[in-house]
Amino acid sequence: MELSAWKALGQIEQIDGYEMFTVDHGNPDRPVVLMIHGFPTASWDWHAVWTRLAGDFRLITLDLLGYGLSAKPPRHRYSFAEQADLVETLMARRGFDAVHILAHDYGDTVAQELLARQNERGGEGIWKSCCLLNGGLFAGQHRPLLIQHILASRLGPLVGPLLSKARLRRSMHRIAGPQRAPTENEIDTFWALISANKGRAAIPLLSRYMHERVRHRERFFGALKHATVPLALINGSADPISGAHLVAWYRQAVGEPAFTLELADAGHYPQLEYPDAVVDGFRSFIGRVDDEQA
Repeated sequence: MELSAWKALGQIEQIDGYEMFTVDHGNPDRPVVLMIHGFPTASWDWHAVWTRLAGDFRLITLDLLGYGLSAKPPRHRYSFAEQADLVETLMARRGFDAVHILAHDYGDTVAQELLARQNERGGEGIWKSCCLLNGGLFAGQHRPLLIQHILASRLGPLVGPLLSKARLRRSMHRIAGPQRAPTENEIDTFWALISANKGRAAIPLLSRYMHERVRHRERFFGALKHATVPLALINGSADPISGAHLVAWYRQAVGEPAFTLELADAGHYPQLEYPDAVVDGFRSFIGRVDDEQA
């Protein structure tokens, strides 16, 4: 889906004082799926699975604060807790009776913060399930690229303005699977979303999420360990950041998820590289959840 078409599906709305891009689309009479995107891109990451799921679900997503078409306040202390607050405000505004969560990368940790609140019985809405794609679920198992380390360091404010589409292209090719490199249209769209609203200046600030993951590692781990809803992993095994090693560590540290799908040739963005497989896996997981909760 072209970015122009994606924009046409959504709207800008005020959430907790910020202008946020949201999309609420699909079948309004079907179960709700809330999608949370990753770093450094935006909700457009879901477009390839979106069209395949829209007939059977009501799909909700947003560009998180500092990302995509949403506000990118300068000199802001971005945090997973604030992102989770924004998601919960959106959920409350929509008045969901129940929701399935589908998250990726940075969005996984937002989901973990939300899941921790659910475990504490203080979270918004009624969760039916949570499906996590490639992401840094465990701080010690996250293997970011060198550029991510630099951006998260004191050098970040100096390096951020030097980011370029060429550097982004190299990074995206490094984390892709062997059979499906990102297309030039995808790179162009990623770059447009990163650059929107003076977004390059926000990248070093957003990159500090890696330090936050370490500080709150026990909370985020506990969210998975003590989850009160079924959890699924759909993982691109070829991803050097959070691929097969992440799934192996999850099984060792947390136990076997309710559902696991490992895609051998997929990299860090399985929803873009192998959307049909991700959709089939997600449908299978939701089907099991529905059978067990019936």
